Amino acid sequence: MSAAPDTDVVRRFVAEHQDVRGQFVRLGAAWLALREHGDYPPAVRTLLGEATCAAVLLASTLKFEGVLTLQLQGNGAVRLLVAQCTDDFRIRSVARYDAARLAGGFRELAGDGQVTVTVESGRNGSRYQGIVPLVGDSLAASLEHYFASSDQVPTAVRLAAEDAGATGMLVQRMPSLGGSAGADDAAAASARQREADATFDSAGTALSGIGADELLRRPAQELVQRCLAGVDARLHSAQAVRFECRCSPERVAGMLRSLGEAEVRDVLAEQGSVTVTCEFCHRPYRFDAVDVEQLFAAAGAFSPGSPRVN
Repeated sequence: MSAAPDTDVVRRFVAEHQDVRGQFVRLGAAWLALREHGDYPPAVRTLLGEATCAAVLLASTLKFEGVLTLQLQGNGAVRLLVAQCTDDFRIRSVARYDAARLAGGFRELAGDGQVTVTVESGRNGSRYQGIVPLVGDSLAASLEHYFASSDQVPTAVRLAAEDAGATGMLVQRMPSLGGSAGADDAAAASARQREADATFDSAGTALSGIGADELLRRPAQELVQRCLAGVDARLHSAQAVRFECRCSPERVAGMLRSLGEAEVRDVLAEQGSVTVTCEFCHRPYRFDAVDVEQLFAAAGAFSPGSPRVN
């Protein structure tokens, strides 16, 4: 089967001269590459695909340098799901679930819990975190609640995923900016706000009416035109999205240091080496006795001499 149009991209769109904007993401090869590192049942796979698209949509609405993490944690069959997207749209995701409890829809999968969105900046070390409860009967509904609660931005969200791909789309009613002195009068400003409100309401209704199969396969231009029917809309150029795990010997070394020398040496004495496996890509990192000595050397930074992939 040929790939759907606009695959492995995220694209921004706007209603010209209105405070309404949106984002579109579709994953194909990137989704397949991510799935190679975890064999998930269909229900979990669908939720993971939706969450991965959601992480990209969230990242695409921000200006930051670092990593955005979307985390679902609840008492349902999927007890933990983590989806990450960097500012340049590198994605990775993982889910933990109880196979014996996989039945029903979103509420049974997620249960009662929360959605946590964390943005960490690699440049200045800043960290932002927003937490909202899981609501409604879909991840999209919980994301709409997140935007309304954390950002105070009315947002309509649609997500879909299948074996071959995943797609997400959102439309937002952005805050209207006041004019400077001598600009349009209050009546004109009020009319513009009413126009933007009507455009957003219409777009949200249209987005909710797009079927999952259409969302997964129709071109972005067509979907944007359906959401912003009768409005002068502009679809911006695409930015590539790809799967890439960010694990490395240096990151694993830092994690082992945080555990403490005594605990690491206990594992070394018991097993003859210390092996840490990345939970996202399942790549194992093996540290032998020499590596552990270097890891906790009193002087100098650790230079990974022989962390090996088994």
